[in-house]
Amino acid sequence: MSIDTETARRVAHLARIAVPEEELPALAGEFNAILGFIEQLSEVDVDGVEPMVSVTPMRLKRREDVVTDGSQPQAVLANAPDAREGFFAVPKVVE
Repeated sequence: MSIDTETARRVAHLARIAVPEEELPALAGEFNAILGFIEQLSEVDVDGVEPMVSVTPMRLKRREDVVTDGSQPQAVLANAPDAREGFFAVPKVVE
């Protein structure tokens, strides 16, 4: 696939990039170089290669997912403007 100046103009317009008329041929050339590189990548044989996230085999550290009360109810309620019986007290909105 080859990109001409008209296509480069349209892409610049869609990307909301102001490109002067005299720079459109250079932009089209850059697009063609990028597409050429992508075509080279499609020729690479990747059969048997597993997808990976990183070049080093890593696994994120995980912790057991346990529901707790946070072990700090007094510290949490200290931020509340009104707390009663261990809960946030809020004004009644529905009558």
